[in-house]
Amino acid sequence: MADQSEGYLTLPEVAEHYRTTQATVRYWRHLRTGPRGVKLGARVLYPQAEIDRFDRELRTRAEAG
Repeated sequence: MADQSEGYLTLPEVAEHYRTTQATVRYWRHLRTGPRGVKLGARVLYPQAEIDRFDRELRTRAEAG
């Protein structure tokens, strides 16, 4: 998985975390519905704190619905 000392996940790591494709994660970013990434040059990285926030949001939605 990700190098936790950096606190950021790459696109492939985020896709693996959610057991989906990289294209799906890109689509979420396009729709602004998934975890928020940070653009650094040509790369998009995802802070671990943002992945944790999105995981909590998904759990809340699952419990409500």
